[in-house]
Amino acid sequence: MKRRILLVDDDVAVLLTLKAVLEISGFDVDTAASGREGKSKLRTREYHMVISDMRMESDAAGAEVIAAARSASYHPAIALLTAFPMAEDDWLGIGADKMLVKPMHTRILLEQIEKLLAGHEAKLAIWSAPAVRSAGAGAAPVPRAARKPGSKKAAAKRVASKSAAAKVLRARSKPAKSSARKPTPRRPKS
Repeated sequence: MKRRILLVDDDVAVLLTLKAVLEISGFDVDTAASGREGKSKLRTREYHMVISDMRMESDAAGAEVIAAARSASYHPAIALLTAFPMAEDDWLGIGADKMLVKPMHTRILLEQIEKLLAGHEAKLAIWSAPAVRSAGAGAAPVPRAARKPGSKKAAAKRVASKSAAAKVLRARSKPAKSSARKPTPRRPKS
């Protein structure tokens, strides 16, 4: 099965070039020439990955596409495509998994997309495992939009979620413990 990517960019030359490169590399690619069109396509079809430009019909259009992708029930990987790099906290804060800076060499772009997809698929597999779901950790990872660096509440949710999953995985890998207590050695009196 081909992996499906939604590519959102208002620059038609970039859109068509990236579409051709991705299709030659074996991806099924849908395109949207605006944030509005991108959000509409996210509601009508499922994607493995969404790659969105940041600035389109408005400065916030890319962030709106990313928010729509982040709230999609199928949890796609999300990459921000921009000619204006931003701080990691900023693109993580709006919900992107990766920032891709254009222009970029085709080979490097494809490597980054493959790496992001592989990591995202592994993360989804872990979170959808029955042991993790039964631990009450939730069916999906905490959205990055809720993971603001200064948010104590978001940090507590991440720690609790990861702790619950880790406990279940550790419990499954450890042999059963004996209920008998070991005697405490006594120190000789001097």
